[in-house]
Amino acid sequence: MSTTTAPAPPSTLPADYASLADRFRPLFARIADGALARELDRRLPFDEVKALDEAGFGALRVPVEHGGPGVTIETFTRLLIDLAEADSNIAHLYRSHTGFLEALRFQSERIQDAWYPRVLAGATVGNASTEKGGNPLGGLSTVLTGAAGSWRLTGQKFYSTGTIFSAYTRVSASLDGRDGRRFAVVATDAPGVRVDDDWDGFGQKLTGTGTTTFDAVPVDDDAVFDRITDTAEAVHEAAFFQLVLLAVLAGIARASRRDAAVTISSRKRTFNTGLGLPFREDPLIQEATGRIAAKAYAAEATVLQTARVLDAGIEAATASGAVRADFTGPVPEAVHASEIAVEHAQVTVPELALGAAQDLFLTVGASATSTAKGLDRHWRNAQTVATHNPISFRARAIGDYWINGTLPTGLNAIGDAKPTTAGRDA
Repeated sequence: MSTTTAPAPPSTLPADYASLADRFRPLFARIADGALARELDRRLPFDEVKALDEAGFGALRVPVEHGGPGVTIETFTRLLIDLAEADSNIAHLYRSHTGFLEALRFQSERIQDAWYPRVLAGATVGNASTEKGGNPLGGLSTVLTGAAGSWRLTGQKFYSTGTIFSAYTRVSASLDGRDGRRFAVVATDAPGVRVDDDWDGFGQKLTGTGTTTFDAVPVDDDAVFDRITDTAEAVHEAAFFQLVLLAVLAGIARASRRDAAVTISSRKRTFNTGLGLPFREDPLIQEATGRIAAKAYAAEATVLQTARVLDAGIEAATASGAVRADFTGPVPEAVHASEIAVEHAQVTVPELALGAAQDLFLTVGASATSTAKGLDRHWRNAQTVATHNPISFRARAIGDYWINGTLPTGLNAIGDAKPTTAGRDA
């Protein structure tokens, strides 16, 4: 993929949305132009991701004090929605890297000094957290053994989104088989690392979400991160990881609006059961398109409001010292508000995005189902993203919060459920 967006030191990038949108708009447009062909050919977007990395997209959330532009979460989310409208796969695969950057804010200066320069130089970090099965909920089969100076990582992960495009991947692991977890960050080309593109989902096919295997991979001391539940870091990162998915859904809704308008504006054929008008002039088709547009608008508005809540959470964490690695005080209420906001959005935004993608087929007719047009990809992609965090669990948690004041817990573990006593006796 050719690009005219010249590489620039991240510290020279602007921090406001208008300037960044001007910079990235031509690149996003080229990504959009090739999205359908990539989908039909199942071609992973290596060139497109490389162009984004070179343009500094992966460094936007690096703080100013560490040499980055320090864009707000709201500004980054707006750009991510723009990118998701162009290609939801590419926006999704940056979830891993940007989630890593959010966690890095809460690490020690030693770890920050090791990793921020790599990100500023263009390196990105994938994710390898979820195991396909066999690990108990709260535990992991992937193991980090040894001690400082001699760490080794062994195990296998599925859903390794973004890893195949990245220089590094962040791996969740138990320590010598104990419950709980650490994060180990390893180079994707290190000896003992194998990354497979074996994701077989019907949507988001190009996110590089596949299996990654680790065979006694050496891990540097500055690449081992502690992970403690219920800290400001854990609450914020869980909320941010879900915010990225919501931004992807908002972008898919906008893509549905775009494709409805483009398809209708050029259509000449109509039905005898209609008014005999060109589709672009038919009030019923206009109404259907308006409903798609309204759903896209509501989804984006909800996601951006949620992003503003996360920005307020980071401000509160910084002001209280909760971003320090040695902080032991209570998590600020504004940080908990981030998870609450995200969980509200998780109940509503998927329905809006799926509705927009579904309603796209009400605006044209059977010709919309042509595989060559690929309009079905919007619904498939939205459905795939929406399944990442079961909506029924989030709705229950929000109900419990409003009735009983119970703070919701962000998604941070997936594993085999413990059978109930009744189940064992059955």
